[in-house]
Amino acid sequence: MPPRDYYAILGVPRTASADEIKKAYRKLARQLHPDVNPSADAKEKFSDVTAAYEVLSDPAKREVFDLGGDPLSPGGAAGGAGPFGGFSDIMDAFFGGATGMGARGPRSRIRPGADALVRLDLELSETAFGVSREITLDTAILCATCSGAGTAPGTHPETCQTCSGRGEIQSVQRSFLGQIVTSRPCPDCGGVGTKITHPCADCGGAGRVRARRTVTVKVPAGVEDGMRLRMSGEGEVGPGGGPPGDLYVEIHEQAHPQFTRDHDDLHCKLTIPMTAAALGTDISLQTLDGEENVVIKAGTQAGSVHTLRGRGVPHLNRGVGRGDLHVHVEVVTPTRLDAEQERLLRELAKLRNEEDPQVAVTNPATSPGGQGLFSRLRDAFK
Repeated sequence: MPPRDYYAILGVPRTASADEIKKAYRKLARQLHPDVNPSADAKEKFSDVTAAYEVLSDPAKREVFDLGGDPLSPGGAAGGAGPFGGFSDIMDAFFGGATGMGARGPRSRIRPGADALVRLDLELSETAFGVSREITLDTAILCATCSGAGTAPGTHPETCQTCSGRGEIQSVQRSFLGQIVTSRPCPDCGGVGTKITHPCADCGGAGRVRARRTVTVKVPAGVEDGMRLRMSGEGEVGPGGGPPGDLYVEIHEQAHPQFTRDHDDLHCKLTIPMTAAALGTDISLQTLDGEENVVIKAGTQAGSVHTLRGRGVPHLNRGVGRGDLHVHVEVVTPTRLDAEQERLLRELAKLRNEEDPQVAVTNPATSPGGQGLFSRLRDAFK
C-alpha cells in the first residue's frame, strides 16, 4: 500500500519550510478539530492532518518520507521489510551491527485523549420521556494559541541532540556470542526524538489546556438507572493536541415518591378503606401522563392488581410501545370503632352469617394464582 501524501494533506509543496508547514497545520487544525467542527468526517480528517504534521515537522521522519517510506506505517521506512530486513540484519543484531533489534523510530508526541465520565441525575419523568440537559465539564481542550503543536509562535520542535532524533539510545554489551545491542527510549526527549525548546506560553508545550465547557446531552426516552450514554469525541483532548476521547454520561434515576420502576413497567400501591373495597368506588390516580380514573369494583380483594395498559415507560430505541402501570390494591381494616360502628358491623356479620366465620388456611405459594401475585408484590416493593 503506497504511503500517504502528507504534503497534499497539508496542502503545501514538497519544498515547504518548517514555518509554512506549521502555518498550514494550524489553519487546518482550527477548521477540523472535533471541538469546533461537528461534521462526521472531521475527526478522521483531523487525524490525517495531525499525522502529516507529525511527519513533516520532524526532520528525520520527513527525510524518510521524502525517500519513499512512511515513518508512521508498521514497516517504518521504505521497503516495509518488517523489524528485520533480512538474514544480515539478524546477524548484525547479535554480532555487533548498529541496527540492534530493528529501528523502532521515535514515538509520536501526539496521542489520543482519555475518555471522561460524568453523572447525570434525572427524575422518573425525564428518563421515561427523554430530556435535553446542559452539563458543565472541566476537561482538556485544544490549545488555541498553538493549535496543539506545543511550541511558541514562530518556533518548532528541534531534533534531540542526545538521540539525534531517533527517540532511543543504544548500548552495546559483549558476550560469548559477540556484541549484543539493546535499545531504550531516550531519557532526554522521552522517546519522541524532538524537544520543544520554546514551549507555548499557554499550554507549556502540552498542546492542550484545561477549561470549563458546556455540552448538551440528549437523553432518549426509556433509559434506565445505571445506563451510560456515549458521546463520541467529547472527552479529553490528547497530549500534543491528539484526537479527543469519548464522554460517557451515566444516568442516575432518582427515587419516585409514588412509583417503583421494573424496566418499562411501573408499580404503585393504592390504599382504600374496607367499605370502598366492599361497595366499589372510582378513584382518580395521578400517572406520568396525568390523571387516570381507576374503577374499584365492588368486592375487590386485598392484594388484587389493576393494570393500566400503556401507562408505563416507553420502550427504549423502539420508537413505539410502552410498559404498563400496575396498581396494587391494599384494603385497610379499621382498628378503632365507636359503639354505633361496631353495632352496625355486628349486624352486618349476622346478616351474612359470619358471626362464627369458617376460615381456611392455605399455602399462598401453591394456591391458584398465589405465586404470581406474591412474586409481583415482592419484585415491586422489595
